[in-house]
Amino acid sequence: MTVFDSPPTAPFGSPPTAPFAPEQGHLPIEDHGLIGDGQSCALVARDGTVPWMCLPRFDGPPLFARLLDAERGGSFDVDPVGLVEGGQRYLEDTGVLVTTLVGPEGTVEVTDAMTLRSGADLTELASASRGELLRVARVTSGVVDLRIRLQPTASTRYRPDAGGWAVNTESHPDLPLRVLCSVDLETDDDGGLGTTVRRHAGEIVVVSLHWSGDTRLRTVLEPSSLIDQTAAAWRRWMRHVTYEGPQRELVRRSALTLKLLDHSTTGGIMAAATSSLPEHVGGVRNWDYRYTWVRDAAFSTYALRRIGLTSEADAFLSWTLACADRDGGPSIMYALDGGQPPEETSDERLRGWRGSAPVRWGNGAAGQTQHDVYGELLDVAFQWARAGGPIDDHLWGILTSLTEQAIENWTVPDHGIWEIRDSGRPFTYSVALCHVAVDRAIRIAEIAGRDADLDRWRQAASEIRETLLERAFDPDGETFTEQLATDGEGRGGLDGSLLALPLRRIVEFDDPRMVATVDAVRRRLDAGDGLLYRYLHEESSDGLPGKEGAFLLCSFWLVDNLTGQGRLDEAEELYDSLCARANHLGLLSEEIDPTDGSFLGNFPQAFSHIGIIASGHRLAEARRTASGRAH
Repeated sequence: MTVFDSPPTAPFGSPPTAPFAPEQGHLPIEDHGLIGDGQSCALVARDGTVPWMCLPRFDGPPLFARLLDAERGGSFDVDPVGLVEGGQRYLEDTGVLVTTLVGPEGTVEVTDAMTLRSGADLTELASASRGELLRVARVTSGVVDLRIRLQPTASTRYRPDAGGWAVNTESHPDLPLRVLCSVDLETDDDGGLGTTVRRHAGEIVVVSLHWSGDTRLRTVLEPSSLIDQTAAAWRRWMRHVTYEGPQRELVRRSALTLKLLDHSTTGGIMAAATSSLPEHVGGVRNWDYRYTWVRDAAFSTYALRRIGLTSEADAFLSWTLACADRDGGPSIMYALDGGQPPEETSDERLRGWRGSAPVRWGNGAAGQTQHDVYGELLDVAFQWARAGGPIDDHLWGILTSLTEQAIENWTVPDHGIWEIRDSGRPFTYSVALCHVAVDRAIRIAEIAGRDADLDRWRQAASEIRETLLERAFDPDGETFTEQLATDGEGRGGLDGSLLALPLRRIVEFDDPRMVATVDAVRRRLDAGDGLLYRYLHEESSDGLPGKEGAFLLCSFWLVDNLTGQGRLDEAEELYDSLCARANHLGLLSEEIDPTDGSFLGNFPQAFSHIGIIASGHRLAEARRTASGRAH
């Protein structure tokens, strides 16, 4: 039986189809699914459009960008004329997406995949991509007037080519784009390529977009075979997932989502699939997240390793340390070629999602000073060493250099985990991660038997931690604060990143100071229904106007703290409520609008899916420990 014979299912309890509620020509962010092939990815909307796709890599220019401009962005559409409702589901344990579209007289299922090579092993540090987006439309009932239309975001020319169409677009002048379709396509006066055909129940239309330049891959294969081999590759990879705990299916989907954001030939994990989705509708807090942040990827690899996925963690460590070695020190983020993201620019042509301008390419935070990067890298290296990974002379030299940089720089103000666009401050989290760097370096030396000035390192680690505990704790407010005080002043406000202190072993979960801090964060940064703001803008200047939504990862960190304090029922109740905010496909954005629960920020966001995995794993371990004590 092929995928086209399998019965539909509705994971996470969502209805199979629902009407649409666009505003200013844009569907909600949550009305999208993610597909990818380890080199790039695309969003498929619940109405059958592909409004976002960057080629040839995640961080390349967008071929379709209707997500950021309903009129001028361009998209790749397969949908019935007179569309009424739509719904989506993934084929189980895969990155293959099925969208069900209801028209006036019939229903069609569109199966979308960025196809993978036959026999692909997704644990390998190698490309499995065929350089193809395959869209297969099958009428499941009645009759459908099926509309197919492709229109890139930039000015485009088309010419007939070997039974298909060559596509030459200004945004990708050197990319060998080709379109193949099982029905005849025509160009139109608006710069698009497409057609409308009537099809009855059981009939299939296939359309595919190719960019590999390999003419062998453009041979029209049986579409069910391509879908089946792609699904099989995903399922082979998913067999490595060992998680057994709360929200099991959602945790598995989160692992697969992180893999869809993983660049297969370097090990770099994208922070998110998109650029410039706003943190507040109509605001300017719109950033390009299609790069590898060392922080985000380190959190990702930590979470993946906990559920049996080790190859991604090892690949990330190898690639990032090679970049740091080459450059004489780590950067806070990297483009997929290992260099720096392009200079941040604003795109005046695109008006932004629901008018939220500017649309940005590149990221200005790339040049910031952020000291937590030392701790993130040393912690990933510690996990590697603890799992038996070898620490040879060259690797130890890199780790030693990073350790010395942390010792040298921990007193220097930086821009912090939230990348403020204001003057630097001595952020508590940054100082804490410098301690993590030195602490993990000591542990690695002990595990691997490496030579180092351990007495000096231990003294430095002790000094950093003692200074943090003294100067970041406000005895009057009885909480840790966002930054270290100078001469007893300037501690700043509360910050959601304080919840990560026990996660990084700076203080214990049940330390009275930490318990009080958790209660204060929960009270002061409350956005309602278990949601938290990262910080309050009126108390913690970040150099930007406007506001933002609630930051999901902070709420997952709250789950971790409740778990660590032994408040397991409370922790699991909050965890379940956060997981319930995932969309119909089990995907989450960066932030949530507290007023209506809608998604904000770039999507899908690695940080949020890290929270699902890591908090679920911690809860499961705590439940097992508690059960063991009970017996």
